[in-house]
Amino acid sequence: MPEQAMTTTLSPVNAERLKEAFQQCRDMEGTLREQLEAYAAAGREIFPAYGEAVDRLVARLNENGGGENAPRPGEMMPPFLLPDETGRLVSLKSLLEQGPVAVMFYRGHWCPYCRLNVRAVIQAQDRIRALGAQTVAIMPETQAYAEKFKSDANAPFPVLTDLDNGYALSLNLAIWLGAEIQRLLSYQDMAGFQGNDGWVLPIPATFVVGRDGLVKARFVDPDFRKRMEIDDLIAALKRASEER
Repeated sequence: MPEQAMTTTLSPVNAERLKEAFQQCRDMEGTLREQLEAYAAAGREIFPAYGEAVDRLVARLNENGGGENAPRPGEMMPPFLLPDETGRLVSLKSLLEQGPVAVMFYRGHWCPYCRLNVRAVIQAQDRIRALGAQTVAIMPETQAYAEKFKSDANAPFPVLTDLDNGYALSLNLAIWLGAEIQRLLSYQDMAGFQGNDGWVLPIPATFVVGRDGLVKARFVDPDFRKRMEIDDLIAALKRASEER
């Protein structure tokens, strides 16, 4: 087995290579899915141990029905009241008073897949606003890192803090990453980002919620390398906005 494939820590050289790969994928032409797949492929080449560990994590989550019990279309979306990046409390009810909402769960500001995802959503904001709809992001990081995520992406929508994954837990989205992933991601200050050392993250998910509070569409996949396509998001918001 090549020495690189046996590496279980990310060297500074490979960290720089991942950074360059992210920038290339971010700037490439193509759909969000194509950007995510390109980055995943680069990651497997640069840090194969992590890619293989994620495959095992995803298999375990799928075997256990990870995310299956999250709210489905036709079900009521449980309400939330969470602080945004400025500390202001934001409720689902107040957002729905203005129109349909895309409720999006992200793993954290450090996650390159989340950063690719949020960039694509930001690029679609004119289309989303034209439907009378809006977006809200939820992540399990402290206010300082929620603010960093918002400012780094220049996101024009609220980024809410779900400390200890309380809301994600209520939706059956919170998962423990496991010892193997924890070891491979030990170069990330997860305890500092989240304010705890639980190594629990939400399954990245998108819920399109109508003004009646019902889920109109959802994308829930234990494989965080996959996200709802932007055209699918726009189509779901359009259907929700046309409902009376």
